[in-house]
Amino acid sequence: MTFGMLRAACALLCAWSVAAAATEFRLEVEDVGHGIFALVGPLGDRSYENHGLNATYAVIDTPEGAILIDSGASRMGAELLAAETQRLTGKPVRWVINTGAQDHRWLGNAWFIAQGAEVIAHKRTVNTQKKEVGHQLERLAPALKERLDGTEPAHATRVIVADSETLQLGGRTLEMHYLSDAHFAGDVMLWMPEARTLFAGDHVYMDRILSIRPFSSAEGWLEAFGKLAAFDAVVIVPGHGSVTDTAGAQRDTGDYLAFVVEGVRKHAEDMAGAEEALAELGDAPQFERLQNYADLHRANVHQAYLQIEAGL
Repeated sequence: MTFGMLRAACALLCAWSVAAAATEFRLEVEDVGHGIFALVGPLGDRSYENHGLNATYAVIDTPEGAILIDSGASRMGAELLAAETQRLTGKPVRWVINTGAQDHRWLGNAWFIAQGAEVIAHKRTVNTQKKEVGHQLERLAPALKERLDGTEPAHATRVIVADSETLQLGGRTLEMHYLSDAHFAGDVMLWMPEARTLFAGDHVYMDRILSIRPFSSAEGWLEAFGKLAAFDAVVIVPGHGSVTDTAGAQRDTGDYLAFVVEGVRKHAEDMAGAEEALAELGDAPQFERLQNYADLHRANVHQAYLQIEAGL
């Protein structure tokens, strides 16, 4: 039996083992063309029902096996992603690439490594994963319950050191670029030049409002988005939400980041205080269409103010 046949058989067994879970929850599939598929998770929070897969993933078909962008939040989530990859491409996952350190981007790594896949991540991403893993598992446990069982943190088997690196598999070329710390330290994007397709990770949120957390860099995120937009991608697979293009990413992410960061910076430079920043920026009706606006917008303004004030 050849390596490819063996891997395919293992993947088929995987699909059978998670069939029951898959019938309960399925990611929405968007066929991007060029053998690329986006797997779009729900816009809300992690839950038992969605296996913590409340993010957007991607599958790239190649003659030498499939590439999966991000590995899920658990062992079971990884199995579901593998089964969907097998269904779409007829091939097992050969590579997993982590675009960031958020739990649903990497906690499925160990399962894929056990199946013989190579896991690739940037050194900055791995460093943040190691720093955040304890808190992430604690936060996931109440939501996923026994569906978190068997999840073992594992990091990349191939660590990228340079800020830009070209990766090739089966005639496919992907460029990994670290632009700046953003939602998490060490977030990266992937660029497929021949298809003018960009895999944005958590640099881009579509359909829902992004979240600026204490571990985020609001100013770095805006800087990174500007560099990302310069690629002028025809297709962007975001970290959350539906597939878009550069104009769509600008509308839902770039414009929002600019509104918060540039607005807050003026108040921080004047030492006006967070309350004054919230009074002016706390209502942003142009972004109310984005899901989670009511829950996150004012918190984003407050957190951005604290970060920018501390940096002055």
